[in-house]
Amino acid sequence: MTINNKNIHNAFYIFTISHLIFWTLIPSITNHNLPLDTIEALAWGSNLDWGFNKHPPMSAFFPEVFYQIFGPQDWVYYLLSQIFVIISFYYVFKFSNELFNNNILGLISVLLLESIYFYNFTSPEFNVNVCQLPFWSLTVYYSWKIYNTKDIKFFDCFFVGLFAALGFLSKYLFIYLLVSIDLLFIYLIFIKKVKKFDFKYLISFEVFFVILIPHFIWLNDNEFITFAYGLARTGLEQSNFFDHIYNSLIFILKQIGILIPFIVLIWLLVKKFKFKLNLKDKNLLFLLTINFLPIILMFLTSLITGSKIRTMWLTPFYLFSGTFIVYLFQAQINLKKLKPFMIGFVFFFFLSPALYSYVSISQDDKRTDYPGKEIAIKTQYAWDQQFNSTINIVLGDEWNAGNLSYHLKSRPIWIGSIKREKLDQLKDYMCLDSICVGSR
Repeated sequence: MTINNKNIHNAFYIFTISHLIFWTLIPSITNHNLPLDTIEALAWGSNLDWGFNKHPPMSAFFPEVFYQIFGPQDWVYYLLSQIFVIISFYYVFKFSNELFNNNILGLISVLLLESIYFYNFTSPEFNVNVCQLPFWSLTVYYSWKIYNTKDIKFFDCFFVGLFAALGFLSKYLFIYLLVSIDLLFIYLIFIKKVKKFDFKYLISFEVFFVILIPHFIWLNDNEFITFAYGLARTGLEQSNFFDHIYNSLIFILKQIGILIPFIVLIWLLVKKFKFKLNLKDKNLLFLLTINFLPIILMFLTSLITGSKIRTMWLTPFYLFSGTFIVYLFQAQINLKKLKPFMIGFVFFFFLSPALYSYVSISQDDKRTDYPGKEIAIKTQYAWDQQFNSTINIVLGDEWNAGNLSYHLKSRPIWIGSIKREKLDQLKDYMCLDSICVGSR
């Protein structure tokens, strides 16, 4: 079969659709309950606001939209995760095609990502990390369009501001990408002076901050509660001098461990590891910026503050790692001898869902084994024995109360932890273990 652009695009669509089907069906079949973060997002979504105690609002917004359309069907939220993954894959593919002007290299750039477990094994759990993925790839793509042309277009700047804001509203760590890209433009405009400042750049900042205004107001009204949660997760307050070295070293070792399958695929793809780092190459400079600078900044955060960097926080950071590797070694890639690479790709493509299925079926003490539906049925039965009203309020932690909010047909609103003043405002209420349900 002759290789042409149509065939390559078809191969990309076959890959992404296969990925979507596999990673929607497998968790839907093997899991008894939705994962923790997804239930948490649905709990927040039942009572949408411009922020929550742990995170900004976007990771709750999208599950709630799907809930309003499909209701409490678990497969829908696994599908939601994969939609976010394949959107990010599409823009990695689109960016890579424009960079290489070669669709085969663009396809390889995406196929390499299937060896990174952020984009397969952990992807069924829709959370703040998965929520960032499409906005990360879109922000990079439109930043590239601005970077790669002298004729700056209004809508490119508008889209950078829009997707950057949505990414930031997914998780604050998105700022590491934004700072990296801004540093690149500052370097080229004000230090190297090889790029002229254009007032259209300000459009991105204006759109970004206008979209964030409601969230900033919410933050101020809620005493910056999400920042307090983020700092607590890093263990910053308990850190000592030893932690500065230990945590940053662990950070590096974890990144190496994550990338072992990725390195294996590179080894199967590249025959001779020869390359030159020419910082005058504007394409390479951009790739170094989006791939390495966010990770370096994260490492420096750990080194300077002594904070713990959790592995899952870097979920979007590796989206363009395949593009970087292909660009670096493109002269050593023989497009007529891709069979070993394709065998390796297929191996990892099927290995990850097989391992996921095994873990899900063989272990029965996971969050996804929680009897959420059964508890909801028992709760509804106990309520009906005492009251004629409808359950429309649930209190407790996001996991236990969130499961009730999701599984009960009345879709009660989660209003936070159990407090006496909240219960006093309810017409009827009933408490069971660590949760309370009620009606207003």
